Amino acid sequence: MTRPLPAYSHVRRTDPAMLRESLRDASTTPFWLDSPGAPDPEPPLEGATTAQLGVVGGGYCGLWTALRAKERDPAADVVLLEGRRIGWAASGRNGGFCESSLTHGSENGERHFARELDVLDRLAAENFAELAATLERHGIDAEYEETGVLVAATEPHQVEGLRASVAGDDVYLDRAELDARSLPAVYRAAVQKHAGYAYVNPAKLAWGLKAACLALGVRVFEGTPALGLHDLDDRVRVSTPAGAVTADRVALATNGFPSLLKRTRLYTVPIYDYVLMTEPLSPAQLAGIGWEGRHGVTDSSRQFHYSRKSADDRILFGGFDAIYHPGRRIRPAQDQREETFEALADHFFTTYPSLAGIRFTHKWGGMIDMSTKLVAFHGRALGGKAAYSAGYTGLGVAATRFGADTMLDLLSGEDSERTRLSMARRKPVPVPPEPFATPLIELMRRAVVRSDERGGKDGPLLKLADAFGVGFDS
Repeated sequence: MTRPLPAYSHVRRTDPAMLRESLRDASTTPFWLDSPGAPDPEPPLEGATTAQLGVVGGGYCGLWTALRAKERDPAADVVLLEGRRIGWAASGRNGGFCESSLTHGSENGERHFARELDVLDRLAAENFAELAATLERHGIDAEYEETGVLVAATEPHQVEGLRASVAGDDVYLDRAELDARSLPAVYRAAVQKHAGYAYVNPAKLAWGLKAACLALGVRVFEGTPALGLHDLDDRVRVSTPAGAVTADRVALATNGFPSLLKRTRLYTVPIYDYVLMTEPLSPAQLAGIGWEGRHGVTDSSRQFHYSRKSADDRILFGGFDAIYHPGRRIRPAQDQREETFEALADHFFTTYPSLAGIRFTHKWGGMIDMSTKLVAFHGRALGGKAAYSAGYTGLGVAATRFGADTMLDLLSGEDSERTRLSMARRKPVPVPPEPFATPLIELMRRAVVRSDERGGKDGPLLKLADAFGVGFDS
């Protein structure tokens, strides 16, 4: 007996010529960054300077760290270094999903942080609310909208787990209710969740945080890569191509790029995620697929998809593939992967057959920093003069704000709820160096594919990895 294919697989179900035509004119620039509203870059650092706090990295984590440092102490002298331009990497090209969770979902939280879940859930809700309040306080127009998410089951084995996840004001939708709302036939059930899910324009959030930092007096230097970290006994120096910053304390927020602290480099691995953006859709087209609200959509597979609307009613559609390029390489050419774009386009038209013939205006990808716990970790180095935060695994839009506060607590020596958490005290299982990383990650990837194909039943490799606290997800 032939096992039926999963709803989403690497087997194409759409006419290949149609897939190629839908992608033919797509820009390779991330949609959010393809904007005339991008601010001019700040000049690079020339010469030597000093500061109370040096921040390395101009993505969300670094920006939140600089901003929160000034909100805590308006008189603090803060310098932020960005190797290229603010928001050019993961912070400017992600899907814009802003979730309150600090644990990559309840199941992953139970696996790694069972004893701390009540505290983590409370801190996550506080951080989420404070993020929204910060945007309002500083007048940051990030197109923030707190509109919930629809989580769909696309395979039979996912239905009961989805039903069991219903909590609070969640709404469970069986197939009959999905039909009544004209939702995709590929969905077997769904849950409409409301609390803890918001959406942003990622680039506008990064640019707005930069503007807020500048307004508070943070000195921002773009085009200034940090080349080295040097312990000066009572201070720390960060060297750059044309100068240096000597600071009392340094916060490292370099995402999946190689850390200035060699000891932490094996705790993350650069994984590439890819995304498509459609042309703007009409109200009739959106009504035809049952998507009249502003909520996002995700499915319940381990190789999951995520989608949401832009402000002008395009659909962003991404996920499924999680690609590791051998050697932990991070190269601009890897931001494009036609095989994955065609797979995503095929899955899009499998989900929404009534939209056959529409075009994708943008296709892009980029690196995220995955940890084996699928969540961030935080810590101190150089006798407490340096702190780091990394491993957000695609869940950093809101969680980086929490990571920023954790780093600032660690640098101040403060004994806080944040610094007492295990994610600030214990590291994830490291990913081994090459030549072992490539075959191991490929084995894990194949095991995840087989799990989805076999009705969610994990094989021996995934069971063994789970026993050692190692996760791998798309």
